[in-house]
Amino acid sequence: MRRRTFIAGLGSAAAWPVMARAQQGDRVRRIGVLMGGDENDPEQRPRLSAFTQALADLGWTNDRNLRMDIRWGGGDTNRIRALAQELVGLQPDIILTNGLPATGSVRRETATIPIVFVGVGDPVVSRIVTRLDRPSENITGFAVFESSLGGKWLQLLSDIAPGLRRAAVMFNPDTSPDVWRFLASLETAAQSLKIVPITAPVHSDVEIETAIIALGRELGGGLVVMPGVFATARASPIILAAARNNVPVVYSQSFFARAGGLLSYGVDQVDTWRRAASYIDRILRGTKPAELPVQLPTKFELVVNLKTAKALGLTVPQSILLSADEVIE
Repeated sequence: MRRRTFIAGLGSAAAWPVMARAQQGDRVRRIGVLMGGDENDPEQRPRLSAFTQALADLGWTNDRNLRMDIRWGGGDTNRIRALAQELVGLQPDIILTNGLPATGSVRRETATIPIVFVGVGDPVVSRIVTRLDRPSENITGFAVFESSLGGKWLQLLSDIAPGLRRAAVMFNPDTSPDVWRFLASLETAAQSLKIVPITAPVHSDVEIETAIIALGRELGGGLVVMPGVFATARASPIILAAARNNVPVVYSQSFFARAGGLLSYGVDQVDTWRRAASYIDRILRGTKPAELPVQLPTKFELVVNLKTAKALGLTVPQSILLSADEVIE
């Protein structure tokens, strides 16, 4: 697998001396983890595994000097809010949150327990932090998307489906309220490519099916699935509906393509989770969250599913095959 690396402007966490890592003290530290997605999502386990392994490399291991309390929101905002209250009530030393709904819910529950987030698109626009370089109060973390990706997704979809004339942008406004940050670059690309962009807010499997059926009724319809815990939890219904209705779709996360989606382009999430361990480590050693800048994405990956392209009657351009990090045959 080939990977391309993009370097963010902000500095990475400084390394800690080996000797300091070994000196953990006797007290067992407690980490609360609020996952916005589904426990059965196959992509979540590798991310958690990368995170726990990175923690172990830094000297923190379960049942020795660390205890992790993990809760799963399943893309349900009401459940996420309830779990945020539960975790804060446990009074952990630190809380790791995944996704905007989980991060926002924990943020509202505590102004004292340190919080490290992953999976938040634009934490400033979302009002999670006031600044990237010096976040406020008790929270910092790792942003995982850039606004320019909107245009990139549409360009890739147009390259692989040259007959594209209409492109729906699918998202759940309850779990992805900041999705508009991608729309400016997407609309600019749409104008250049002579593609009509359509917003497709959805809240259920029925609405997903209805939106995709409408796209498949006429030639030239395509779909851009925006990032969010709702879409992640409903990957299977989206992929199956797209296949039944012969609709090409581009996704923001690689597991969609590996599960049968056409193609994906987005942040290497496993790398982000691995990097999050360094901030957990530093905060447990006494660094204040406000002293740690919010980190921007450093690795992106393009995954193409040739089997799905063939089923849709599409020929993948050589330019995409050459730039892909993974090609599924």
